[in-house]
Amino acid sequence: MKEVKITARDVTFHYGNKMALNSVSLDIAPKHVTALIGPSGCGKSTFLRTLNRMNDLIPNVRISGEILIDGFNIYDKEVDSVNLRKKVGMVFQKSNPFAKSIFDNVAYGPKINGIRDKKQLAGIVEKSLVRAAIWDEVKDRLHDSALGLSGGQQQRLCIARTLAVDPEIVLMDEPASALDPIATGKIEELIFKLKENYTIIIVTHNMQQAARVSDYTAFFYLGQLIEFGKTKKIFTNPDKKQTEDYITGRFG
Repeated sequence: MKEVKITARDVTFHYGNKMALNSVSLDIAPKHVTALIGPSGCGKSTFLRTLNRMNDLIPNVRISGEILIDGFNIYDKEVDSVNLRKKVGMVFQKSNPFAKSIFDNVAYGPKINGIRDKKQLAGIVEKSLVRAAIWDEVKDRLHDSALGLSGGQQQRLCIARTLAVDPEIVLMDEPASALDPIATGKIEELIFKLKENYTIIIVTHNMQQAARVSDYTAFFYLGQLIEFGKTKKIFTNPDKKQTEDYITGRFG
């Protein structure tokens, strides 16, 4: 890995007295897809949320170590977490569109950031919906409620909403786990296209999905990073027996 977008060094994280991450270190490449895999409760979603400080919103948590994005420690006191989350967008497991029109869902972030010009907003909305591969399905009903979309369309709308504030990094926490196979396929195709412009980190329970969409894979177990490397190697010739046992379904 020549270039590095995100560096995690000795990241240890506690919820109260429970250790969720134990001294995790890894480098994440720009404009690639990195998958975080491992059984439930292994720390992968916790690690994902350290990258945009979503865990700050939970009471009684502690983090040590450092996370650098483009060389800056995102846990420095000077860092504004709101600005950080513009740069590091997040797509959740369950699609969560606002009870607003399709247009207003996507325009929400740019409006909060001070963009008022209608023409400029319309351009951002169209570009974001195109990038999220849903423009052709919704362009004739932009002023209809987003809640009338199917589950898969709602998830792509949420991706468009994330892209509308022009992030550099997109975090995805099991973005297809609630979707049927056809909608899942569309999300996977989309992830593949998005890495041309964004650094993507995805948490997934689905081994086949990780193998299909990612360039790098990190295997977590009981809060520790067991193995990290190119996806092809992790899935065909892992260094650790534990990794092999998990991928072949012997546990987890």
